Amino acid sequence: MSIINDPSMKEIVIDFCNEAEELFDQLEQALENLEENPSNTKELEKFGQIIDRIMGAAKSIGASEIALFCELGKVIGYKSSQVKDIPLIEVVGAILFDSLHMLRKMVTALKLGDDKSMANLNTKAFATRLTWLSAKFKDIDRASCAVDNLSQSSIDDIMQSLGL
Repeated sequence: MSIINDPSMKEIVIDFCNEAEELFDQLEQALENLEENPSNTKELEKFGQIIDRIMGAAKSIGASEIALFCELGKVIGYKSSQVKDIPLIEVVGAILFDSLHMLRKMVTALKLGDDKSMANLNTKAFATRLTWLSAKFKDIDRASCAVDNLSQSSIDDIMQSLGL
């Protein structure tokens, strides 16, 4: 039985969705701040930290699809915070805006009881962008904070788990 169809989980799922929606607003603000000043890569680090909270909560309730998607956003946020190339940072910001949009749809689907959240999303173009972006980060080692699994293969594994 999925968490959507489990009556004992309904209140927990709704609480998760409500909290995630509040955190999405913070993610959007970080991306808007980055858009205004692309050299402020601390906003990407902030994005990684906030999306990590959503990921942890999603894992705790068994929303694995959302958790994996958040993990991908976390990896991109943290790795891209090490980049100094402004045009690349601008592309990262646009891709993270898209991922935030997709996450909002996934959480809305969860809240409404639609356990096929990814099925209704157009992920093919998004997967192409993520593949391109992950290649840009292949040589970046994350030194400013301890985060596990930031290798190139981790991005590929997450994308494969999501069917991207």
